[in-house]
Amino acid sequence: MAEPENTPRLTNPKHVVAAYLVLVFGLSSIFWYIIAAKPQFAIETGILRNSMFLLMWCPAVAAIVTRLAFQGNLEGFGFKIGELRWWLLAIVIPIAVGLVMFGTAWVSGIAPFLPDKAAAMLALPLLQGIVIAIGYNLVSATGEELGWRGLLVPELGRFTTFTWIAIISASIWFCWHVPVMLAGGYSGPGGLGYSMVMFFLAMIGGSTLFAWIRLRSGSIWPAVLLHGFDNYFTQEFYPVLTATTVAGGAMLGEFGWYVVLISIVLGLVFWYLRYMLPKMPKPEGGL
Repeated sequence: MAEPENTPRLTNPKHVVAAYLVLVFGLSSIFWYIIAAKPQFAIETGILRNSMFLLMWCPAVAAIVTRLAFQGNLEGFGFKIGELRWWLLAIVIPIAVGLVMFGTAWVSGIAPFLPDKAAAMLALPLLQGIVIAIGYNLVSATGEELGWRGLLVPELGRFTTFTWIAIISASIWFCWHVPVMLAGGYSGPGGLGYSMVMFFLAMIGGSTLFAWIRLRSGSIWPAVLLHGFDNYFTQEFYPVLTATTVAGGAMLGEFGWYVVLISIVLGLVFWYLRYMLPKMPKPEGGL
């Protein structure tokens, strides 16, 4: 007897994850090469200039291809709007965390606050630039989040626990960043080894938060907001307001020891709140 037309395809989540990882690392390797080797064609065409943005969209392209191949549709990414409270939480957390991190450096004198820079940043002519920069970071973050939290996290949730979702997704996310770090395009002032250790430890806590807000909200957009606002405020906004010092370089930013402490605390909080998560994704895939 023929199956009804609308019967969902049953998929093996381990096969989905394996296929996705092959695709995302294979596609990303093109841009890892371009970033590392800087071939002439990439310079002439402008691909090199936009290589980081294109790299950040590799997880999304791989996820879309994987969903279509296994499910025949794009369900499961979490495109629904969801509740406003999760959007607000996703915006507030990176702004607050950045303020605590950099504010501690300002107050302690480890990396002094620059009032002239703050006055210039918040002047009306530059506010438009801030909005544009946030928008760019959100578009970039969407590329990563459609992959890591749109496909990987829900699929992992079909065959393992939340604890392992956080650990596995953090490890994969870290490995994806390693080639760019080795190429010298992404690290902190403390040296490559120090940057890699700090980054990995911070990712364990960060991935716990990202996975939690994705699964709790049932929407990909809070994760996008969390990622985009974190990138902007941690890498661009707060650093501009802060004097550059050796101690501050080791403490602040994505590769600083302070972000590791904050990320671990946040990770533990949301790991404890895992009892608030809904039932994991349905057998046919997606949420």
